[in-house]
Amino acid sequence: MGHLNLPSSKRNNRQWRLLDFVSAAFFGAVLLFFLLVFTPLGDSLAASGRQALLRSTADPRQRQKLVALVESGHQQTIEACPAESVDHMPCEDPRRNSQLSREMNFYRERHCPLPAETPLCLIPPPDGYQIPVRWPESLHKIWHSNMPHNKIADRKGHQGWMKEEGPYFIFPGGGTMFPDGAVQYIDKLKQYIPINGGILRTALDMGCGVASFGGYLLSADILTLSFAPRDSHKSQIQFALERGIPAFVAMLGTRRLPFPAFSFDLVHCSRCLIPFTAYNATYFIEVDRLLRPGGYLVISGPPVQWPKQDKEWADLQAVARALCYELIAVDGNTVIWKKPTVDSCLPNQNEFGLDLCEESDEPSYAWYFKLKKCVSRTFIVKGENAVGTIPKWPKRLTVVPLRAALMKSGVDVFEADTRRWTRRVAYYKNSLNLKLGTPAIRNIMDMNAFFGGFAAALLSDPVWVMNVVPSRKPLTLGIIYDRGLIGVYHDWCEPFSTYPRTYDLIHVAGIESLIKHPGSGKSRYRCNLVDLMVEMDRILRPEGTVVIRDSPEVIDKVGRIARAIRWMSTVHDKEPESHSREKILVATKSLWKLPSGSN
Repeated sequence: MGHLNLPSSKRNNRQWRLLDFVSAAFFGAVLLFFLLVFTPLGDSLAASGRQALLRSTADPRQRQKLVALVESGHQQTIEACPAESVDHMPCEDPRRNSQLSREMNFYRERHCPLPAETPLCLIPPPDGYQIPVRWPESLHKIWHSNMPHNKIADRKGHQGWMKEEGPYFIFPGGGTMFPDGAVQYIDKLKQYIPINGGILRTALDMGCGVASFGGYLLSADILTLSFAPRDSHKSQIQFALERGIPAFVAMLGTRRLPFPAFSFDLVHCSRCLIPFTAYNATYFIEVDRLLRPGGYLVISGPPVQWPKQDKEWADLQAVARALCYELIAVDGNTVIWKKPTVDSCLPNQNEFGLDLCEESDEPSYAWYFKLKKCVSRTFIVKGENAVGTIPKWPKRLTVVPLRAALMKSGVDVFEADTRRWTRRVAYYKNSLNLKLGTPAIRNIMDMNAFFGGFAAALLSDPVWVMNVVPSRKPLTLGIIYDRGLIGVYHDWCEPFSTYPRTYDLIHVAGIESLIKHPGSGKSRYRCNLVDLMVEMDRILRPEGTVVIRDSPEVIDKVGRIARAIRWMSTVHDKEPESHSREKILVATKSLWKLPSGSN
C-alpha cells in the first residue's frame, strides 16, 4: 500500500495549535505578572481585594471566624485598613457621632461601635510617614508628612500656635491667649502661683490647642495632662502627642471626665470656651471635683472681663464665691482662684442651688458616669492631702499616699509594689535591652498601672507615662495622682481615646485580666485578645515597642496574634527574683506602608 503524501503544514497542524496555546498562556501569564507588579493595576486590585475582605470581616460571623483563626495561629496576617483610615479613632468618629444629640455636646463625647460592627484590620501610616523627631527637639518641630493637616497652621499661625516650614511643622510656643509665647504667659502666672519648688506637680489643661502650655511647664517639673475634643481643628491632640507632650482626647459634656477626684494641683483653661456656669454650674462643679483641695484654677479668655459678657463674668464669680474659692488675682483677661483646703462652705444661700453630695457618694467613680449637680465632699482626702501639705515633688513619688494607707494592708502593698517595679525596670534595661532612657522612647502607656510602680521606676528617664487603671479594677488611680503621676480610667474592651501612632512603648502586666469578667463561668471573657492587640497596634508608633507579662499559656497566644499583626517578637524569662510563672514578650512594630494607589 502506498503512503499518502500530505503537506507538512497539514500534518502538524494539531501539534502547532497546542504549542501556540501553551506559548500564549505563558506569555499571557508573564504579561499579567508585569501588570500586577509594575503598574497601578496591581495596587488597585489589591485594594479592591482588601475592601472585599474588610466587608466580610464586618459580618459578625465571618469576623468571629477570623478572630478564631488568628488566635489559633492559622491566619498568618490581618489585612490593612483602607488609606482613608490613617487617622481613625473608633469612638470619636465624626461621621458616626454627628447623628447624636447636640445637648451638652453629647455627640462629641465617646461613642464606641460594637466590635462586631468594626472591620478587623490594621491602621496604615500616611504616605511619607517618618519615624518621629526625637525629644526634646520634638517640642519645637515635627515632620509635616506624619500628619499633613494644615488647618491649625492656616487658622492659628498668627497666634503662634504652629506654622509650616520646609518639611516640618514649627511650634513657636504661642496660643490664642498668649500669642507671644507660653514662657511669657507662665512667667505672668508665677506672680500669683507657686510654679517652681515642687509644690505643684499635676496639672490639667482643658481645651489645650497644641499643648504648648503643658509642654513649657515641664521645665518646672509640672506634669500637665492636656485634653481637647476631636473638633473642627481635627488634630490638636495628635500634634501634642507627636511633640511628646502628655495629651488625651476628651470632651466635657454629659459625663464626668475619666479622672479620680482631687487629682490635679492646677486646672487651666485658656480660651477653652467651656460654659462653666451653664446647667446650674455643672461644669464648674466637675472642675471642683478634679481639683485638689488648696489647688489653683486659672481661666484666661472669655468671659473674664470680656466685652459683651458682663453677665457671664458675674455668674462665674458668683459660683466661685458660693464654693468659697479665694480670689488670688484678676490680671487682664486672666482670673486665678484657690480652692479651700477643707470642705466647701456649703450649704449656703446661692442662686445656683449648689449643695454638697451625700456622704455615700464616691467622687472617684468616673467611667461613663453622668455629671452630678452636687459638690463632692473632700473628707476622703482630708486636709493633709491638700496642695501645700502633701509632700513636695519628687518626695511625694515615694511617700505612701493617704489613699493607699486607707486600703487594707495598703502601706505594705504599696511598698512591695514599689520594690517590685524597681527590680523589673532594671531587668528590662539591663537584660532585655529595651531603649528606656534613650531618645527613642518618649510617650509610654502602662495599660494596667495599679499603683503606678512601673512609671515611678522610670523617674530618671526623659519619658512620661499614661497610667491606665482598668475601670473594672480597684480605684487606685487617685493614688497614682497623689504620687505626682498622671493617668486615666479605661475599659480595654473598647478603643482608647487617642489618635493612631501616638505611643513609643506600651507596657502591660496581666493582659488577659483586662478582657476577663471579674467572676468566671460561661461569660469568662468580655472581649478577645485579637481586638485588644489590634487596638494596641493602632496606637503604637511604627518601630515602637510592646512589653507584655503574663502566664506562659497566655504569652503563647499573644505570640500567635503578634505574628498576625506584623510584630517581631521574642519571649524572655522573668527576672530571677520573681517567683511567679510569668513570661515576658517583647515585640517591635514594623514600619509597613500601603502599596501606592491603595484607597
